[in-house]
Amino acid sequence: MLGSVVLFYLAGVNLAAFAAFGIDKWKAVRRRWRIPEATLLGLCLLGGALGGLAGMRLFHHKTRKARFFVGVPVMLVLQLGLGAALLFFLRR
Repeated sequence: MLGSVVLFYLAGVNLAAFAAFGIDKWKAVRRRWRIPEATLLGLCLLGGALGGLAGMRLFHHKTRKARFFVGVPVMLVLQLGLGAALLFFLRR
């Protein structure tokens, strides 16, 4: 049950991060109101780094800013490591 909740949360936050990068790119091209960088990074930090990284790559967005092209992959590696450690210790 808990595993299903965690997977549902991760799917949602990754979808939200992916969509946020796409929407922000769309707005940037049209010179409209933008999604704050703190929001984009916050979604990645809350578990959406995979979706954020996919959005960065697919939409070619925020790929020149160091806090994104370094920070988001680092968050992803840390999240994968944390997930692997949790699975290892919970399955013992």
